[in-house]
Amino acid sequence: MKELILLKSGEVVLKGLNRHNFEDVMIKNMKRRIEDLGVFRIWKKQSTLYVEPQSEDIDMDLLVSRLQTVFGIAALTRACIVEKNFEDICAKSREYLAETLEEARTFKVEAKRADKLFPMTSPEICRELGGQLLEEFPHLRVDVEHPDVTVTVEIRETAAYVHTDQLPGAGGMPVGTSGKAAMLLSGGIDSPVAGYMMAKRGLELIAIHFASPPYTSDRARQKVISLGEKLLPYTGKIRLFVVPFTEIQEQLRQRGPEDYFTLLMRRAMMRVAEAIAKREECGGLITGESLAQVASQTLPALACTDMVTELPVLRPLIGMDKEEIIRIARKIDTFDTSILPYEDCCTVFTPRHPKTKPRPAEVARIEEEMALEPELFQRAVDEAELVVLSRRHSGYREV
Repeated sequence: MKELILLKSGEVVLKGLNRHNFEDVMIKNMKRRIEDLGVFRIWKKQSTLYVEPQSEDIDMDLLVSRLQTVFGIAALTRACIVEKNFEDICAKSREYLAETLEEARTFKVEAKRADKLFPMTSPEICRELGGQLLEEFPHLRVDVEHPDVTVTVEIRETAAYVHTDQLPGAGGMPVGTSGKAAMLLSGGIDSPVAGYMMAKRGLELIAIHFASPPYTSDRARQKVISLGEKLLPYTGKIRLFVVPFTEIQEQLRQRGPEDYFTLLMRRAMMRVAEAIAKREECGGLITGESLAQVASQTLPALACTDMVTELPVLRPLIGMDKEEIIRIARKIDTFDTSILPYEDCCTVFTPRHPKTKPRPAEVARIEEEMALEPELFQRAVDEAELVVLSRRHSGYREV
């Protein structure tokens, strides 16, 4: 029996006259996500997208799992293609759904008759097909309120389709429809989740990581690359910039007061990140900060951090607690990598009593007195190492 995938868009359907632009981007992302699985025919009709394999050796389970990571898709289901006559609908339904119905106790039938020329009405299809399935699977009983399985028959223009319950999609907006932004990617739990959440809102991502050898190891660098690779199913290719940050951190430690170190470091990071982001034509920065989680994430500290950048700083985790963030990290499979015990530069030279209520004027005065050379920041930008992460290459990494 021939199968295909039926997909329902989420927020994309609300885009009015621009809807087709969002759908075209989503289809492009879908093709990129499944291109290594085989050849597919993809088309759209009314509110449904169709993905039809062009050969019988396609791994349909893998196809479904790949499509479930494409932002913009709200729901999807595997469906059997049947002829538009009731005899074929009944025969294919019994065969195609046999394993599912054998394991169920209750069921119901739903019919969607988009082709009004089909000789049976939706209630007639439900009644007659339900009777046929009860004869074939006598252990079943009908439950229209809370069935174990819902058998759905869709009568469309060129064919009919039989399937069971829909699976959830990734939701959100197609990546690339909201512009591009740079996420500050540390080795912790929060920043990969922040990147995932902003990709879900349609942003194309680049990543910026600050490394401080010899205080941070090559294993810490590899950990960040692994985190970026975990995001690839959702984001597509990521350009990761590994910024040499040792010299800046040492200068901050030597010239600035200890209790302001973390705040001064964050401001330095934002300056470097903004320079790279603008060079990469990004419209914003993304951080994994959550209000009051640590000393540098109090409201006064965040305000002082934002003052050094012209780009908007997006903080999708700002109102979330740690358990909520961890729940998403587990869902996207970054948690176990994030907790590997390899320190990043944010843990280097951590002050004993960090400033939690800094005043902007005071911070500006300290930076003026330190008189860090602009060349220091420019070298960090110019010497940043580019690692392109892509699923098309072994280990998902382009060399």
